[in-house]
Amino acid sequence: MEKTANMKVTGIIVEYNPFHNGHIYHLQQARKLTDCDVLVAVCSGNFVQRGQPAVIDKWARARTAVDNGVDLVIELPFAFALQSAAYFGSHAVDILARCGIDHLVFGSETNNLEELKEIASMSFNIDNFKENMDQGYSYPASYGYMADSYGPNDILGISYLRALDKYPDITPVSILRTNDYKSESIDGEITSALSIRKALKEGNDIESFTPMARQLKDYPEVSMETLYPLIRSLLLTSSPEELRKIFLMDEGIENHLIKQAGECYDYASFLNKATTRRYTSSRIQRTLCQLMVHNTKEFMADLPEYDIIRPLAYNATGQQYLGALQKNGVRVVNHFAQIIKPYRELEYRAAVIYGLLMDRENQEKVIRGEICGPYPLKKRP
Repeated sequence: MEKTANMKVTGIIVEYNPFHNGHIYHLQQARKLTDCDVLVAVCSGNFVQRGQPAVIDKWARARTAVDNGVDLVIELPFAFALQSAAYFGSHAVDILARCGIDHLVFGSETNNLEELKEIASMSFNIDNFKENMDQGYSYPASYGYMADSYGPNDILGISYLRALDKYPDITPVSILRTNDYKSESIDGEITSALSIRKALKEGNDIESFTPMARQLKDYPEVSMETLYPLIRSLLLTSSPEELRKIFLMDEGIENHLIKQAGECYDYASFLNKATTRRYTSSRIQRTLCQLMVHNTKEFMADLPEYDIIRPLAYNATGQQYLGALQKNGVRVVNHFAQIIKPYRELEYRAAVIYGLLMDRENQEKVIRGEICGPYPLKKRP
């Protein structure tokens, strides 16, 4: 299936932590609004953008996505997924552009695409707030970002729109988010991923809210709470000089984290005390994930260009489209050894940490999953 001028390819940027009914709605709307022939998702791996291990591994999430309407799931590498919204969004868009998409569809709390485009054209530096006003930007638009009045989907959407400056042929499309991402309570058929994770941890029934319910119920718990002994030992047995070499360990945060680790014996207390106006919880958690995989600033500075795509799962339509991409010169890697070496090393380390506290059988499954090929699944109905 070679891509022709009239073939429509839509891209989405996802984490599916876990995949739930709201994501099914998102997929249905993406297809409806763009009338696409191929739906491609780029998805974070075993660790997600907010700096946490995913509630279930990337292969399970990718398979579920394909079972529910995605044709092709591509990996967003650890090196890009565990960064701020700007870098996360920029690299995700680059990968989708390499996949030849025509439309990029994303969820939005405001669903006001023109306003988000206006924000995307502005500098986000608080020092430039007055300058933005002087240049004629509206007060709500200028102040809204600084006052944190935009939700996480809008902030990510802004990063996607800024990244799309390089790709004028890709059309952005927003979809109104149907639930509050901060809600911890199950409320209606479509509920937040956070509420599902909370219900799962408490042993409550989640069957009606996610097609992954049975998989999640039997999956070993992987969380920052369970990994905290490792985190704490790394913080307390490393010198500030050693910690400063870790990627994202900037602005003196290493001393702050050492102090809190020395005082806190559980993760909830640690994160609560470590979070300040200067250091957000997501920033802290992303930094801790970099620490656990020993990812350094030097390592990241030396990363070569990521000019490949790594499929995680696909159906027959996705498989045919991968063939078309390869004919057009796109480097598609189906084997772990084909991944560019430094990116491969990070993914392997992340898999080791992700399975660290599982029993032997599940640890081996996680590692085997990392080095196995993508999952071809049944053709989309």
